[in-house]
Amino acid sequence: MRKGCYGLCGIVQNEMKKNVLLCDVFVFINKRHNQIKLLQWDKDGFALYEKRLEKGLFEQPDNTQHGTDILLTHLQLQHILQGVILKSVRHKKRFTIRT
Repeated sequence: MRKGCYGLCGIVQNEMKKNVLLCDVFVFINKRHNQIKLLQWDKDGFALYEKRLEKGLFEQPDNTQHGTDILLTHLQLQHILQGVILKSVRHKKRFTIRT
């Protein structure tokens, strides 16, 4: 977790083969799960958010999709940052448009 925004951009482009300029948020959690970094291109520059916990751990979601990429909703990311256990979250049914 020593890398800054340009080091993390290199990981996104070279190892993950993703375009960092698409305004997606890329989440990095360290091995001890007590530090998290969020990287995003914000139209005219990079935004880097870093949080280190004094006590407790960040939960890493289960990798149920293929490869190493895990797609998160904005609510899942909020829950991770707030310390909510993802498996205990229950959502009520809502209408969704099928595409």
